[in-house]
Amino acid sequence: MSRYMPLLLAISVSLSAGNPASAAVVATKSYSYFSIKGKTADELDEQLSMRGPTANGSSARHPGATKIRFGGDATYVEENGRCRVGTARVTVHTQIILPRWNNRRGASPELSMIWDTLSSDIKRHEERHAEIARTQARSMERKILALPPQPNCEAMQELVTEVSTRGIAEHDRLQARFDQVEAVNFQKRMLRLLNNRLKPSGGER
Repeated sequence: MSRYMPLLLAISVSLSAGNPASAAVVATKSYSYFSIKGKTADELDEQLSMRGPTANGSSARHPGATKIRFGGDATYVEENGRCRVGTARVTVHTQIILPRWNNRRGASPELSMIWDTLSSDIKRHEERHAEIARTQARSMERKILALPPQPNCEAMQELVTEVSTRGIAEHDRLQARFDQVEAVNFQKRMLRLLNNRLKPSGGER
């Protein structure tokens, strides 16, 4: 139901005085929407297929998507003939793209319920992609700060770059695994959610 954009991590380097290593993940999130119209389930499905966002350079359309961009910077400290990380900051910006049904007025209660169930699940799915990215940013930051001192700052920078590259690769794997699990369970999950929405109206009064 979702893909994430290719990631870019840029570590800028500066030298600083001998301060303790510190970190501060900067995570921002924004939302954007694409409009769809329709009076039947088939029409809504067609609109999602035609107007949904693309991802990963593919022409395929999706009912929702999360674009993720990593960045960051680090400072290095030279002391006693060694170089260590002084500060590190990993930034992650997520843009969640969701559908918006513009002409639902007059639609049947059944179709409205199905749409509300589906759109809520799309939003939950994309929010989870953003959460995975934030968690991975914190993990990368901790690993960078834990790196041992190196003989010089050039070697330290290379080590930071290696950790960052591995962190992005791990992030990609985590996101892909999440999508795979969600795809397998989609039908069962939707049936369960729909049943849960129906329960209150079918109970005792």
